[in-house]
Amino acid sequence: MSIFETIIQPDTFDVLIKIGIILLKIVIVVAAAMLHVMYATYFERKSIGHMQVRLGPMEVGPHGVLQPIADGVKLFFKEDIIPADADKPVFYIAPVISLVAALSSLSVIPFFKGFVIANINIGLLFILAMSSLGAYGIIISGWASNSKYSFLGGLRSSAQVISYEIAMGLSLVGVMMMAGSLNISDIVNAQAAYPLRVYAIPQMLGFFVFMVAGIAETNRAPFDLPEAESELVAGYFVEYSGIRFAMFYLSEYIGMIVISLIAVVCFLGGWSGPFDIPYVPFAWLLLKVYFFIFFYYWIRATLPRYRYDQLMSLGWKLLIPLALLNIVITGIAKLML
Repeated sequence: MSIFETIIQPDTFDVLIKIGIILLKIVIVVAAAMLHVMYATYFERKSIGHMQVRLGPMEVGPHGVLQPIADGVKLFFKEDIIPADADKPVFYIAPVISLVAALSSLSVIPFFKGFVIANINIGLLFILAMSSLGAYGIIISGWASNSKYSFLGGLRSSAQVISYEIAMGLSLVGVMMMAGSLNISDIVNAQAAYPLRVYAIPQMLGFFVFMVAGIAETNRAPFDLPEAESELVAGYFVEYSGIRFAMFYLSEYIGMIVISLIAVVCFLGGWSGPFDIPYVPFAWLLLKVYFFIFFYYWIRATLPRYRYDQLMSLGWKLLIPLALLNIVITGIAKLML
């Protein structure tokens, strides 16, 4: 037997094919996520512009449709300035941590039946872990910049993420109890077998808590305290510029998409809909996600920013008790029905 035959066994080809399929899925998901992030910024500016009787981007391309490309090129070639007294290794790695944590969450979310990068049995726990890990990027970027403004932004973020991470995790416990699984594909399939086909109605308390906590987790208005420009200039990333600033921007919008995807697959039946759309198995999931993303924009254009004490009170005094109450109600309903 030759060395080539020894190394390349029949089973090896199967493994290589599986690795190739996984890599192809990763490329598709990351490319789709980046495309959505690019135009999520455009639609946000357009939507809020029309809500405030403005036009939004209009100059680059027809109705400004090429504005995201222009912004990306500008940020890519912009000078990367680093403060003289910054902790440089930590300063460099902070935006990478935030971006990788946000992208990693997409690996366990099923986009339609049979299409998921990693179909693991602890999918929901993995997403919550990645959400917590992403906060490290924000915290250490605030510390490494050696600036009081960015440091305060990082401190605010750590307190905010800890507070609302608890509420978010507890809000999903009712879904886990009803589906009997932490596997996200199993949760979607369990909803399809449920009479109402969605968990948002029996889990309305959990759904409300999850949506409010999700807005706070992604540092979006009215919970954008870590980057409050009126108080902290730009918060934790005030010292970042160029491509590193763009990485923080990407991680925020990918986080918004991830939260929308979790809301859809855990509460609104995932890719299931009232009828099947031929050749586009992910159509219903996309429509639901787009609704939630628009909801983020709507909230930003409508509500003023909370004070810091109001933010903490809402998390600890309202959302966490409501999430615990939802668990008790779900447990009693499971025992009685």
